[in-house]
Amino acid sequence: MAQTHLSATKSQKERVREMEIMNAGMGETSYAKNSKVQLKVISMTMPIIEEAITNLYYNSTSPSSLVIADFGCSSGPNTLFAVSELIKVVEKLRRQQGQQSPEYQVFLNDLPENDFNVIFKLLPSFQKKFSSQLGVDAGSFFFSGVPGSFYGRLFPKKSLHFTFSSYSLHWLSQVPEHLENNKRSIYISSTSPPNVAKAYYAQFQKDFSMFLKSRAEELAVGGRMVLTFLGRKSEDPSTKECCYIWEVLAIALCDMVDKGLIGEEKLDSFNLPHYAPSASEVKSVVLMENYFSIDRLEVSELKWSSMFGERNFSEAVADLAMCVRAVVEPFLVSHFGDAIIEEVFRKYKEILAGSVCKESSSIMNVTISLTKRG
Repeated sequence: MAQTHLSATKSQKERVREMEIMNAGMGETSYAKNSKVQLKVISMTMPIIEEAITNLYYNSTSPSSLVIADFGCSSGPNTLFAVSELIKVVEKLRRQQGQQSPEYQVFLNDLPENDFNVIFKLLPSFQKKFSSQLGVDAGSFFFSGVPGSFYGRLFPKKSLHFTFSSYSLHWLSQVPEHLENNKRSIYISSTSPPNVAKAYYAQFQKDFSMFLKSRAEELAVGGRMVLTFLGRKSEDPSTKECCYIWEVLAIALCDMVDKGLIGEEKLDSFNLPHYAPSASEVKSVVLMENYFSIDRLEVSELKWSSMFGERNFSEAVADLAMCVRAVVEPFLVSHFGDAIIEEVFRKYKEILAGSVCKESSSIMNVTISLTKRG
């Protein structure tokens, strides 16, 4: 039995490397149509991004070109929103100083399985509209897709000036080792044995260290980087601040087990490759690697009530459930098959509706702004 269980866990890790991380396309359950939370987070953290790009520009001597990279760009309009806001800031700054506009090279990175076609199809109309907004004196901008894992090198040495990543680095490169005893749970929960949280944190440390090392090679001295994680204020990794949405999903999957729709062993061999760090955990890895100085480190709170505007309660719950589905459905289909998906998310939505007011009512984000050391 132990060998069979370990084999199932290993096969899940292999699938994590191969699968699409988000629902592709532009359909009703696609990430592109269901990424309101991610857009809200980008908007909330934009002042930190603007501060970093402003400091970069002021510390440069009228740069003729600016190379920007978005790590974990995913697909859909959110990708282009963040980049366009960055370019607007630079254009405003250079006009204030009476300088010539730089040319912009923008690299959009995600795993090879990401639906880059959605982005590329949006580009022609975006570029036409954006060029009109910026004016005739704005520099040219060039977009390129860069498929590959950001837990490794992707660009030549010292070739980037500004990089950012929003809501990507809490996804790990693989499911941690030795989670066989994490029964009827799919992440860290209040019932998880102590080794589970330790295994997740160890994997996060390893992955984030590799990310920092790779970016330190690629960023020019003085280059800036802003990273936002789905995180937590508490030092307890099982807090509902970051675990509630996954606990509800685990309950929905347990309901499938109780109904005989999936096997107990199948559930016990499934764990998400995800870790929501605290601010101190992010800081400790940055200090340990010592490639970057820390300019800002903040925890922000996004209340669920603010995510979906004036929609009524049932519509807001349905939207939240669809956002979660757009992110995790590929993982579930890869492990359990697609036959149970509709029933799982019907149950997920039902549980959310009954408990969302009583439990965690917000999402915590950790944002860190860094400068590449000389």
